[in-house]
Order: sequence, then structure tokens, then C-alpha cells
Amino acid sequence: MPELPEVEVVRRGLERWVAGRAVSEVEVLHPRAVRRHLAGGVDFAARLRGMRFGAAMRRGKYLWIPLEDAPVSLLGHLGMSGQLLVRPDDAPAEKHLRIRMRFADTLGTDLRFVDQRTFGGLSLHPTTPDGLPDVIAHIARDPLDPAFDDAAFHTALRLRRTTVKRALLDQSLISGVGNIYADEALWRAKLHYDRATATLTRPKSAELLGHVRDVMNAALAQGGTSFDSLYVNVNGESGYFDRSLDAYGREGEPCHRCGTPMRRRPWMNRSSYFCPNCQRVPRAR
Repeated sequence: MPELPEVEVVRRGLERWVAGRAVSEVEVLHPRAVRRHLAGGVDFAARLRGMRFGAAMRRGKYLWIPLEDAPVSLLGHLGMSGQLLVRPDDAPAEKHLRIRMRFADTLGTDLRFVDQRTFGGLSLHPTTPDGLPDVIAHIARDPLDPAFDDAAFHTALRLRRTTVKRALLDQSLISGVGNIYADEALWRAKLHYDRATATLTRPKSAELLGHVRDVMNAALAQGGTSFDSLYVNVNGESGYFDRSLDAYGREGEPCHRCGTPMRRRPWMNRSSYFCPNCQRVPRAR
């Protein structure tokens, strides 16, 4: 699933190409693409028709576009393979095109939701007074949000009876961090993924948070991380941060810091990549 940098790249593209445009027509081509819109595809299309999009917004991995004409937001779930693409309106339909939105202007482009694996989708939800779709109101701020509270994050880490990677992936504690960027930040901080959060000092948690921000900003500068053709920005272009990774996906390759072969371990139906020398296994508690 795309993490914060990938979703932010898409958000910026939507802000440039979609904000301020009024929807003239909506085609729902696959029912799974609107399964989170409980009223169904016909209602989804009818409620969007004639509405004007505001500026695209994001919190963590969640992306939405407020509607200027109603207290409602269009929430996008990219899932494993969802793509929001801005295409010339006369371009051939993509093989896995699920939703198409046409606009009431002469710019000659439309917005398409393409999803090969059909895990993602679009849905409409009431907007809270804080400007979030109500279904994601519980999601914590992300580390690139200016209002993120570093001190509260440290306190929450110390109080959680969990391990540091689990905490980084807890979207109610800190949003936007997924498996890739958690491994990258932990490598930079020289922390093993199974380190207990209660053992982290305030300086160490501040250092870790700094590395989370640094790795995400570095990924943003390169358009995100693309391991296959399924993650692209709104123009269909892939990111290049996968060429700069220090930990994720580097099993058996030398650590960029000490030269020790990197290791991979199964972890919560995922994998964790780490350096056994730089990121020592914590002592049994």
C-alpha cells in the first residue's frame, strides 16, 4: 500500500490538475470501486455530478478531495494498486479503468481511477468541522504535519506496551508510516524493530522522529518509491526512491554503514529488513 510520500505526490498532482473543476459526468465501471460508498454506484455518480472539487488534502496515507458545494468529501483508497490519473478525455480507456469523471470545462482532461487488484476505491463521506471525512477522524496527524506534537508522541511511545516498529505503524499514534519507511527510519536510528518503546529515551525518540521525517522528505523529493508499475503519480510517472533505500528489500546486500550483510525476518505478515550489527537484537525483557 502506498505510504505518505507516494500519497502526497498524488495529492499534489490532484491539487494542480483537478482543484476548482466541476464534475459533469461520472461513470462507475466496476462495483467494487465504490463498495465503501454504501449507497452504491448510481448514488455515488448522482451525488458527484455538478459538484466542484476543492483542493486535494491528505492525512497520513489517506487522500481526499472536499466538495466546494456541500460538506462532503471524496475519499480515495488506493489499496495495493489504485491509481488516480489525469488523462486526455479522448485517450483510450485503461485495461483496469474502474471510475471515470469528466469535467464541465474545456481543458480536455478527465480524472480516472484505475485499479488492477480492486482493493482500492472511492467513496463520499460527510466532512467533520476539522475538515476530515468522518470515517478517518480517528487517524493521528502525520510527522510532516506542522501541528504534529513531538512531545505527545514521545509520551505515547513510553506508555505503549509494544515494540517500536509496531508503534510506527499504528495509525492512531502517528499516521503515514508504513513498512518501507519504518525500516528505513529504524536503520538510520540504529534501532532494532523489536525494541520496546518503553526503553526509548526522549532524545532517542526525537532522533527516530527526525529520521522518519528525513526519509519521507527524501522520498518526496524523488517522487516516492516504486517497486513495480502500479504506483504512479497522476501523470502515470513512477518515483525513484527505491534506488536510494538503505534497508528495505536489501536482504544479503552489504549494510551501507558497516558492510554487514542485511537480514530479512518475517514480521506480522510482512518482512523486516535490518542490519544485525548496527541494529542489535534487544535483550529479552
